[in-house]
Amino acid sequence: MPFTFHAHSGQFCRHASGDLEGVVLTAISKRMLVLGLSEHIPRSRPQDLYPEESDLTTHDLHQVFSDYVAEARRLRDKYSDQIEILIGAETEYITRATLEEVKQLQTKYSLDYLVGSLHHIDEMPLDFSQEKYDQIVDRFGGDRAAMFSRYFDQQLELMQELRPAVIGHFDLVRIFHPQAIEDPLVLAEVRQRASRNIDYAISYGAIFEVNSRAWKKGLRDAYPQRDLLREILDKGGRVTLSDDSHGAKDVCMHYDRLLAYLQGLGVHDLHYLSRVDGRVQALLMERATEHDFWSANGLTGKEIGSSQL
Repeated sequence: MPFTFHAHSGQFCRHASGDLEGVVLTAISKRMLVLGLSEHIPRSRPQDLYPEESDLTTHDLHQVFSDYVAEARRLRDKYSDQIEILIGAETEYITRATLEEVKQLQTKYSLDYLVGSLHHIDEMPLDFSQEKYDQIVDRFGGDRAAMFSRYFDQQLELMQELRPAVIGHFDLVRIFHPQAIEDPLVLAEVRQRASRNIDYAISYGAIFEVNSRAWKKGLRDAYPQRDLLREILDKGGRVTLSDDSHGAKDVCMHYDRLLAYLQGLGVHDLHYLSRVDGRVQALLMERATEHDFWSANGLTGKEIGSSQL
């Protein structure tokens, strides 16, 4: 098996590559049993378009999302005997109105699930570039603790409003934080907010993705980093796999390191989403890190030893 519930394609996302069918075919070739597709929710304000979308309107983004759902349904039906495909979306929270739009789109398209992700702090893009990240730091007068606190406060609001089935890159706020500067999450005022969010997500049954794309960004760990992942596990939180792929070439990206990361933290069981009796549910896969998926793809988990964790 394993699986991913966070996948994009260049067909429907300008900062990804290739088409959606290529993602599906690669997942099949790697013997995945469940593939969750999660193109981005469209943004509705012109000022929120990214530079690569300069030739598009917000109406175009909504049409692209509609086209995505239609293509995902076609692929789900075409390959139903080879892989289970769930059709979801990755959230945005730019303004309070964004959350209402997400709810409306989830209902309109009968989406199977949501990946609850926060990509903005106070309407400013968080993960687009170091420059944009530093602008948020400046907005907070250089107070990174206040910035991190605001991230986790907005993340809580997103979870409360949408109750996403999967929590996306829980600590994305760390993406461009310099390693030479103290991590704000060591401060009680910040860590307490992160812990509060972990407790809330667990309380309603969310699954936390362990997202391997962090390594492509040069981080030490996957999202969430080991301090928060240990807390999630200690509290009985449920975790799943995610490659956050942005095209076929990224499917199972860094899953070798991901396996080692999980093994080093003593993780053996994983959860995944699957349709059972017409309803998408979170299911347990015991001893998932020993599944033959890993050996079939030449993934040993030895690239990062437990002593390094």
